[in-house]
Amino acid sequence: MSTQTSAAPPGRLYLVGVGPGDPELMTVKAVRALERCPVWAVPTARDGGKGESSALSIALGMVPAKDREIVRLFFPMKHVFLESQADPALVSAWQEAAAAVLSRLDQGLDVAFPTLGDPGIYSTAFYLLGVIQQIRPDTRISIVPGITAMSACSAGQARPLALGNDVLAVVPAAFEDERLRRILTDLDAVVLMKVHKRMDSLIALLEELGLVDQAVLIECAGLPEERVYTDIRAAGGRKLHYFSTMLIRKKNLQVQP
Repeated sequence: MSTQTSAAPPGRLYLVGVGPGDPELMTVKAVRALERCPVWAVPTARDGGKGESSALSIALGMVPAKDREIVRLFFPMKHVFLESQADPALVSAWQEAAAAVLSRLDQGLDVAFPTLGDPGIYSTAFYLLGVIQQIRPDTRISIVPGITAMSACSAGQARPLALGNDVLAVVPAAFEDERLRRILTDLDAVVLMKVHKRMDSLIALLEELGLVDQAVLIECAGLPEERVYTDIRAAGGRKLHYFSTMLIRKKNLQVQP
């Protein structure tokens, strides 16, 4: 008499925000998700599986690799313009990454994708998820939010991101766009992300708008190598780390009686 065994159900994909850099800023839920998954699919910026992964380094600060499979996924460092035709190199990389993840899910293995900060804010996680859902719409997913770099910078400098009737904008400074000038002119509080390659032009723009004294630059927030520029002009001409964020607030904290 023969018995039939049913195939294992597909695994679940976890998109896990691991925070801005300090492993202790990972949430309990993020740690548990990483502990649960026998496969970690980690983003790298170099092809061939040889690149370092900041997300992996952070995750390993709280969860040992043990016998887990570490799958390195290549994501080219290219700008993404939504509602425009994507760069073919990006599409190809996303498709290859999706295929690697789906092959593990099809084996019944849960896969964690650790990502810097929060998965919903300028993360590669949703590019990967979008392609996976196009291929396999019924893929089971769980998304674990994470502490953002701007939250860590705000806490570290005891500077609120927004209060009262402030209007806050979060802007990727890597995009050279006239909208940035309008945002800085019209809004009350601005977080500039990915500023490391544009500091000289940003300093010039903020000087023109009279906002230099309202800005602070934080490099590697919460890490041992953290550096804070209360005078952002001191960062001009320097090679800054990718983990560099600028906070700008126009209003003071005093409340009128």
